[in-house]
Amino acid sequence: MRTRQFSSNNPMPAGHHPKTPMVFGHTTVLLHEAIEFLALKDDDVVVDATLGGAGHSALIAQKLSKSGMLIGIDADREAIARGEHMLASVAPRVVLLEGNFRNMRQLLAQNGITQITKILFDLGWSGFQLTANRGFSFLADEPLAMTYAAESTGLTAEKIVNTWEESSLADVIWGWGEERYAKRIAQAIVERREKQPFLKSRDLAEVVKNSVPASYRFGRLHPATKTFQALRIAVNDELGALETGLSDAWGMLPVGGRIAVITFHSIEDRLVKQWMKARKDGRLIEKKVVTPSEQEILENPRSRSAKLRGIEKISV
Repeated sequence: MRTRQFSSNNPMPAGHHPKTPMVFGHTTVLLHEAIEFLALKDDDVVVDATLGGAGHSALIAQKLSKSGMLIGIDADREAIARGEHMLASVAPRVVLLEGNFRNMRQLLAQNGITQITKILFDLGWSGFQLTANRGFSFLADEPLAMTYAAESTGLTAEKIVNTWEESSLADVIWGWGEERYAKRIAQAIVERREKQPFLKSRDLAEVVKNSVPASYRFGRLHPATKTFQALRIAVNDELGALETGLSDAWGMLPVGGRIAVITFHSIEDRLVKQWMKARKDGRLIEKKVVTPSEQEILENPRSRSAKLRGIEKISV
């Protein structure tokens, strides 16, 4: 676990210069709506559970004073480095933690933090990950890892597609990708790996593409989109991590504390919606889900599937 702490009184992180231009590979979604949901006070202790490109964190920091604290968590070491750069001169104390938000309670405890007041989960994966060389992109020729951490010894997409039984592959692709042609895709994967194992993302994408009907290959989405989504969820246990992260965060909030969550596909959104409705000690910030404006979708088409939900703790 890697920790960085600094404030406006601390020097710029080593290796960075104040005039170094930032290279942005990600457009923050529902930026102002999410910050509004948090109803920030200048002395809040705020967690950005998915630091990513630090877009939300940068605006959160503007709302906090020197008496506030901003905590950023990300499993990707490169995201921590980007956060160090972007948040180097902000007013509040900043703590950046390398790890999965499912381990939030332990990560915070190790840094002497036992209570938070606001937390944001942006479950969209950063545009930076498309160039992380870990197999997230089906348009690139990358190793089939799909792990959020750069260095991982656990489950990978390569292991799943080369070793799991056909029925298990079909179940994952259908259950976590909601892919209508899950059985056909699973069968094609198994048939192909018997001749040659899968090593690269583009190779897998081509097999998926060729296994579905021709009419399905030229829709709005690339035909491998849902399969790659399912594999990514399986590799990182995203749904289990989300449920654990939400529950641990809720336990650390005082009355008046808030959670805001941005989801990007229906499986995540259902989990978040059901989890929030089950909290008898909370109230929904908005009864209806908040979605991007037409203008935001026009400027950033990738935002079109985003949904924002929030909850406030009203009793203990």
